[in-house]
Amino acid sequence: METRSSKRKRLLQAKSESQTAIDRITHLPDDVLHRILLLLPIKTVAQTSVLSKRWKLLWSSFPDLDFTTVDPHCISCFCFNLCGGRPVSVFPNPKTLNCISQTLGIRQRGADIRVLRFQARLGFSRLNGLIRSAIRHNVQELDMDVSTDDYFNVPRCVVMSESLKSLSLMFRPPGFRLPPSLKGGFQSLQSLSLSHMVFYKKPYLLDMFSGSSFPVLRKLTMDSCCGMKFLGVECRALEDLTIENCFQLHGLTVSGPRLEKLRVVSCFESSSDKSWVKIIAPKLRVIHWEHNAITEKSCLENLASMEEAFIGFFAIDEATTAEQYKSVSNVLSGLSQAHCLTLQAQCIQILSINHYSTISIHPFHNLKTLKLHTILDKNNIGGLLCLFRSSPTLHTLILKIITHFKAEKRKAWNKELWNHQSSSKEEQYWESRSQTFRSFLQHLKVVKMEGLVESESEIGLIKFLLKHGMALQEMILCSGHCNSRDPVRRNEIRSQMMGFSWASSSAELAFR
Repeated sequence: METRSSKRKRLLQAKSESQTAIDRITHLPDDVLHRILLLLPIKTVAQTSVLSKRWKLLWSSFPDLDFTTVDPHCISCFCFNLCGGRPVSVFPNPKTLNCISQTLGIRQRGADIRVLRFQARLGFSRLNGLIRSAIRHNVQELDMDVSTDDYFNVPRCVVMSESLKSLSLMFRPPGFRLPPSLKGGFQSLQSLSLSHMVFYKKPYLLDMFSGSSFPVLRKLTMDSCCGMKFLGVECRALEDLTIENCFQLHGLTVSGPRLEKLRVVSCFESSSDKSWVKIIAPKLRVIHWEHNAITEKSCLENLASMEEAFIGFFAIDEATTAEQYKSVSNVLSGLSQAHCLTLQAQCIQILSINHYSTISIHPFHNLKTLKLHTILDKNNIGGLLCLFRSSPTLHTLILKIITHFKAEKRKAWNKELWNHQSSSKEEQYWESRSQTFRSFLQHLKVVKMEGLVESESEIGLIKFLLKHGMALQEMILCSGHCNSRDPVRRNEIRSQMMGFSWASSSAELAFR
């Protein structure tokens, strides 16, 4: 049994050992502690500086400065009063440095910055000083989302930086300008994002992405660039290119031996009568072309590696010319090597109208999945037929049916439409042309129709595909939002469909 004296002695010894315990966290290497601190918001990281001189030095050398976790409305108000050893909150004061400037001001000499990311409204002098300070500390990733009172001229030190690998410039209107000459600059830049860049009266910027510039640039994003009428992108190392909301664009040339992804959304001036696009990219795998005006000329060459394509245009009107119809034909033909193709409703409409008989597309011999957004009625059957005929080895067909508001209103179930003995005009049309796309029917295995409202055109196509789909394995029917998902009704439709003529004995039917 332990005596009182021995117990007291044991407790005193345990207390002495606890007081002399080693602080294992503090003694970890700087790079390990920096990795741990990276998991915390920057405000919390700054607050660790009050723990000891060791932690204060860690904060002053912390390489990943992401100020976007601080409320952007208060970013000029919250200051880290590191000189006093504790963070404090103050009211806005033009004489008080904001937290970003102060953080860079107390930074150790030789402590490089890996990431600097912030959002703020700043004056020219403060923003200019902040950028120059970051460049002096060999910043590798600079991400700015700022608002200024007038056009901001980016300092040349950004262009000539040898450490900068990633640059994102998002300026609220009126925007920003790059220096007059980019020669010899951006030699280490791998990722570049430009938003609201000003091209007005800056002709020297039109060839800024020529073959000799940006030698190691792999990713480029341009959004809402003003005054940019012509753009040529020929960076040799570029792999990913995004261009969005450049409505004044008239001409686009993209040529890249390593380009793999291309995204162009909401571009080109619809009223331009001399617009054009030219794409040469032998390694291009994915293209996303959406909400763009139809250009007068289109040329897509050497897209032998194409895997996935998404194509959509502005709505067409009576002013659409024969050249524009031909341009659409060239776009689709240029994607003939695609494995997965998604077309928006305007494409189907253009293929169906074809006033000038100028549209003829190359066969999609490699196409396995075809996704179509369309209004399934008699006006678009011609476009569907054209695509079916051009997809001889298709595996999966997905139809996302767009319905008019009136058509979405609930109607009584028309049992006669599901009668296997009845035949609609649309079904008769498909039957009369079935031999022209026989290969399509021999290879098609999966059909999915989304947004069904059980119109005559929909039911006619369902009947036809069941009757002639010799390899069909699965047909999935998804009701539109207006339709009830009543299981009793589904069973009635299913029983009606069992009476249809089925070319494939292994086909399965599913309702979702």
